Amino acid sequence: MPAPHLTLPPTDRVLSPLTGWTRAHWEALADRQLDALVPYATPGFAQYRLPGRSSWSGVVSDGLEGYARSFLLAAFRIAGAGGQVDPRLVERYAQGLAAGTDRESGEAWPELTDCSQQMVEAASIAIGLHETRPWIWDKLDTRIQERVVDWFSGFVGGKTWDNNWRLFQVVSEQFLASVGAPYSQADIDGGLDRIEDWYRGDGWYSDGDGRNFDYYIGWAMHVYPLLWARMTGGDDGGRAKVYRERLTRFLTTYPHFFGGDGAPVHQGRSLTYRFATAAPVWMGALADCTPLAPGLTRRLASGTARHFVERGVPDERGLLPLGWYGTFLPATQAYSGPASPYWASKGFLGLLLPADHPVWTEREVPLPIEESDQYTALPQPGWLLHGTRHDGIVRLINHGSDHNLLEGPAQDDPHYAKFAYSTATAPETAPRAWERAVDGHVALVAPDGTPSRRLRIHPLSCEGRVAASRHTAQFPGSDEEFPIATTSALHGPWEIRVHRVQAPVGATVREGGHAVADETQPHAEHGPGWALTRTATGLTSAVVALHGWAEEAAVAREVAANAYGPHSATPFLTSPTHPGGSSVHVTLIALSRDTVDPRALRESITCTVDGDSVHVRFPDGTVLVL
Repeated sequence: MPAPHLTLPPTDRVLSPLTGWTRAHWEALADRQLDALVPYATPGFAQYRLPGRSSWSGVVSDGLEGYARSFLLAAFRIAGAGGQVDPRLVERYAQGLAAGTDRESGEAWPELTDCSQQMVEAASIAIGLHETRPWIWDKLDTRIQERVVDWFSGFVGGKTWDNNWRLFQVVSEQFLASVGAPYSQADIDGGLDRIEDWYRGDGWYSDGDGRNFDYYIGWAMHVYPLLWARMTGGDDGGRAKVYRERLTRFLTTYPHFFGGDGAPVHQGRSLTYRFATAAPVWMGALADCTPLAPGLTRRLASGTARHFVERGVPDERGLLPLGWYGTFLPATQAYSGPASPYWASKGFLGLLLPADHPVWTEREVPLPIEESDQYTALPQPGWLLHGTRHDGIVRLINHGSDHNLLEGPAQDDPHYAKFAYSTATAPETAPRAWERAVDGHVALVAPDGTPSRRLRIHPLSCEGRVAASRHTAQFPGSDEEFPIATTSALHGPWEIRVHRVQAPVGATVREGGHAVADETQPHAEHGPGWALTRTATGLTSAVVALHGWAEEAAVAREVAANAYGPHSATPFLTSPTHPGGSSVHVTLIALSRDTVDPRALRESITCTVDGDSVHVRFPDGTVLVL
């Protein structure tokens, strides 16, 4: 049930048999969040200074962020209601524009300078002003309009970071163009041309150079170009048609990222934006380019919103905390301040669709995972999506996204470096847990206990139910490199993971499964060649040695390391005292809400290695050759 602080309308099981949510629920959720911000506003409403950890940009920038990102939500609410909202909502944001652009107000927004955080927030304000033009911009005093234009003019000829930030300049300068203010067409064209360098095909962009695949592809790379097109009045030079075609292709597989309970796969950065994972789905309907049935669009978006609401988001104050459910700073980035989560406003794009649009009036239809088991290969990011109907879990098997440039120094990040993510688990992200790097990882462990890292991922293949990649293992302070090639294959509810490892003499090879987390300490057990951990709610993670492992297995426990709960645990296998040279290790990885018996799995599945071929035979007679 929804948290007691958020009053929602009665559910409608006729129109929405799967979530019970209607447009009224979305409006109530938006209103609650907007009302909850008022106590934290500065006197002129130019900033919202929320409680919580500050970002690296400082308190004034964070206050602007509170205004800009919540204005995006207010704009969708105002425009979607045709201006028929509480007039105080319109007045607050109009007043904030006046104070924020007045250098003498004491609440002035920082000037737009190259690569400044203000650029991100300006884009939200530009979109909000465009969508609410009849109710806010057109009614502003001319002097205030001139001050707003003057503030935005800091973008003209400016430099942004070379990733999705290029699009902030595009929409902001297009707003200037739309109100007859000076702007640079070269800036707009340059930003739109630049994203062409990052288009990989099949609807997928990389967020900048390298293999940067995460939710930014949906809530930034697809959303901003089409919001820009809405500002052009149709004079888009044919670009919008291309953007719509790409979003169509992207949305064809996007529903496979969502579990039966509405949870998105927990992968990538800025996950505190939560509801924003629904943004590209709404954008597809708004731009009239979605391949999804109207009832599926609403079911996906409403299911995601309901998932978070039922887990206390927004919180008892009506605020969006820095975290996934509650506050959990290890799952955030240093650029995130207390108002950063309000990029979740993008998830309310659907409010721009009129109340009589089919996405609001047609009956909900099930997600793919609610109809059958799903196996989806995504060659561009190098991912396998694996959904099981009986427990509603979606797993993402990662053989392609590392958030690194293609050349130069590389780093690993727990939100990108793992072999697997899911809708029911999160990686261990607290510093001490990340130093151990047990979950979702195969490591060479030095005698002092230091594990190798998975830095730059080189994808090899991704087709059907099989994907492969390689990476190079190194120990800190050493230039010696040890290649590890890995193939993952999906069968039923399991992943079979095969590693060909080059290792130095004496190293330990270690493989960890999914970390599960809960309010209470997960149950753990292990035996020869297997380990299992299970939460009180029945979520089970297990690893089973099929070839190349010693009999040693155990469970690693952590506290305050996981976004899903304060107590977490990861099953793992080890093979100590490596003789040096090449070895092959084969593991069954299980994550399920069903009963998992690792001993029975080990006894009933046979695995043989013949040169470069691995044969895995299952009890049903199926043989995988990898």
